[in-house]
Amino acid sequence: MNKTAESVWASCLDIIKDIVEWQHFKTWFEPIVPVELKDNSVLLIQVPSNFFYEYLEEHYVSLLAKTLKRQLGRQARLEYRILVDSGNTSGKGSMNLLSSEEKGQANTLVLPLNINNNSGLHPIVFPGIKRMQIDSQLNDTDTFEKFVEGDCNRVARRAGKTVAEKPGNNSFNPLFIYGNSGLGKTHLLHAIGNEVKRQHPNKAVLYVSSEKFINQFQHHSRNNQINDFINFYQLIDVLLIDDVQFFNRAEKSQDAFFAIFNHLQQSGKQLVLTSDKSPRDLDGLQDRLLSRFRWGLSADIQVPDYETRIEIFEQKMRDEGLEMPKEVVKYVAYNLNTNVRELRGALISLLAQSSLNRRDIDIELAKKVLRNIIKTNNKEVTIDAIQKMVCEYFDVPYNRLLEKTRKREVVQARQITMYLSKTFTKNSLKTIGEHFGGRDHTTVIHSCQTVKDLMDTDSIFKENVMELTQKVQLASM
Repeated sequence: MNKTAESVWASCLDIIKDIVEWQHFKTWFEPIVPVELKDNSVLLIQVPSNFFYEYLEEHYVSLLAKTLKRQLGRQARLEYRILVDSGNTSGKGSMNLLSSEEKGQANTLVLPLNINNNSGLHPIVFPGIKRMQIDSQLNDTDTFEKFVEGDCNRVARRAGKTVAEKPGNNSFNPLFIYGNSGLGKTHLLHAIGNEVKRQHPNKAVLYVSSEKFINQFQHHSRNNQINDFINFYQLIDVLLIDDVQFFNRAEKSQDAFFAIFNHLQQSGKQLVLTSDKSPRDLDGLQDRLLSRFRWGLSADIQVPDYETRIEIFEQKMRDEGLEMPKEVVKYVAYNLNTNVRELRGALISLLAQSSLNRRDIDIELAKKVLRNIIKTNNKEVTIDAIQKMVCEYFDVPYNRLLEKTRKREVVQARQITMYLSKTFTKNSLKTIGEHFGGRDHTTVIHSCQTVKDLMDTDSIFKENVMELTQKVQLASM
């Protein structure tokens, strides 16, 4: 049977969906459209944007290469076509999968509007007015420059940057950002708004929480001014709404927001929404709203890893013009692992106690003053403890980890142990290598990257690593 672009891509998806997480599969693979199969070896696919392609190349090129080769052989190649909003192609290029594996003056209307005032909105519209000015309700200090990027938030941050550069003229409309409280969703919303104002000063930008939106709607409803309320919001070019999960207790407000959402979407305006849950997990919202939330891109923000927490804490120190010993920074970042908001609380507490007690901030002061904030581990997990756990899990004698052997089960056990040691201990790469028969830091780097690559392509391997990760986490509690 002759292969087609559709059949080849369908076979690739059957493999990929068993390897990547469901939300990532929906976000990064379902939107791809197979276009053409050339010479039974080159698959042309269409992707929604350049950002979309760049993300695939950075995170999934190895997986794409391996799955495509299974369908078309060693000479398989992938070509891409980037779709632009007009429906034409902005460009066409290719990436060689073999090499990719190796690397990888209008009038101005000022509205008498104060969003912080519960008296509500009072929009005034005059014929012939082409522009308006409103208070965008943005925090000027929350910018992209101060939003530290890491694996935990990379998709959301980069998508937000794309939205800010081309509001309403991108594939991420709406952009739906979700994650637990205190991880930076509101900061990112303000950063998007501030960047839009910087690059597109003529656009009307508005940040509003869902609770404020509901209060405004109720005020206008009592005064029979619902049409004025909706008409005002339909004038916004970039609407940023925080915590949309709270719409679940306001059915009539959902109706108003539905009308606003549709108008802005159809008018080429931009919406960015945040929530504590993904659209599919939200309860109490109308199905028609939830389906529209899924029209664009859903991007999650997760708890930052240890290295990212250090960067975030250091960024907050720079914001306050402070310096602190590195060991204190590491101590706080290691123990405060729930959310970003706690890091700022810790910094304020340290600063206050240092000033009141007239003493420099050192590790002893940090342990003393943050006792009520930080849950200090009674025991910190060690490289030796991790080695023992991995050896027991794979039934590999400890001494085999130190030997120079090419046996697959020993090599993988050693690589996983190095990966977990780098993730869960504060030891340097050199120190980790010394625990494995005196190997150097480059071996540790290679092992960690190999584990990450295998987790992307081997579901059983990934399951083993995740189970061991949970064991190490429990041991450190």
